[in-house]
Amino acid sequence: MSVFRSRPVLRWLVPTAAAVVVIGGGAAAGTLVASADPSLPERSAAQLLVDLQGAKVDGFSGTITQTADLGLQKVPALAGGSQDGASIANLITGNNTVRVWYAGEDKVRLALLGVLGESDMIRNGKDVWLWRSQNGTATHLTVPAGEKTPHAAPALPSTPQEAADAALAAIDPTTAVSTTGAAEVAGRDAYELVLAPKDTESLIGQVRLAIDAEHHIPLRVDVYAKGATNPAVRVAFQQISFTVPDAEQFTFNPPPGTKVENETPQDVQRKAEAEAQKKAKAAPAAKPGKEAEPTTIGKGWTTIVTAKMPAAKGQEADAMKGVIEGLPKVSGAWGSGHLFAGTLFSVLVTDDGRVLAGAVTPEKLYQAADK
Repeated sequence: MSVFRSRPVLRWLVPTAAAVVVIGGGAAAGTLVASADPSLPERSAAQLLVDLQGAKVDGFSGTITQTADLGLQKVPALAGGSQDGASIANLITGNNTVRVWYAGEDKVRLALLGVLGESDMIRNGKDVWLWRSQNGTATHLTVPAGEKTPHAAPALPSTPQEAADAALAAIDPTTAVSTTGAAEVAGRDAYELVLAPKDTESLIGQVRLAIDAEHHIPLRVDVYAKGATNPAVRVAFQQISFTVPDAEQFTFNPPPGTKVENETPQDVQRKAEAEAQKKAKAAPAAKPGKEAEPTTIGKGWTTIVTAKMPAAKGQEADAMKGVIEGLPKVSGAWGSGHLFAGTLFSVLVTDDGRVLAGAVTPEKLYQAADK
């Protein structure tokens, strides 16, 4: 199982029998042994992968911090704050704090703490509440038993589990897996598993997962840019208790004056479909053909995603234009456009309406744009 949803790690991780082939491109698992602290038994990288597969906890609670310093240039259009006290810019360049309570797949509470308020997602059985203290609104959803909790994915993972799931999904022959030994996170002993791209053209140097020595869930995930000594992204528990939270933590009573809106998953779907249809009618029709769908170039850690710039009108178009024009202007044999570059990824928006993105250098994007 997953801490917050049905366990994708079980689908993404290779079978135990094939782990040796994946790790280090066929290196014997026994050679990749964690030089753990004497208080911890030695664990190989293959054994840590198996630990992650079998991880199961009845409940826990704690405080998570997410920090990001992606080396991005300042974009005026992204500098503004949001009503929730956490702007887009803050999600990808700042610090965020999340409180979490977990007592099973259908008993989960997340609280994003902002400077100006708090945003909560609470699931208790079939009832899901989304509450925003800043504007005093709450949305109540009723979901069928066993259905995943509806939530909007943030720009960056908000929990170590989400970050670890994303990193583990990348395990294939393009990835080298090893260990660095023991670590201590939130006062708990942990082993550190390291994933690194074999392709030297990737901007990502390595991803480090600190795995709780007793319960085998990720306590911290660090993403390093190539050659960096400090992580560009860190999602980590600052405090954690494996005591099952009290039932009252999952009971939400709207504060006086809260505007409550009741919805069903079908309502959410209908709204999304209506919004999509509205945008489709307002935008020029896409030309038939494969150009309308995103495509990929390359594989593994250096995969480049390319797509047509989505059409927009009105305020949405003005906002998009403001962001793009705030980026540095670049040009070459491939044409001209604007570049959004960071330590972990690059995005190229060409003047002829293409978008290319990947965890690669701008030069790699230019090469792809010239084909």
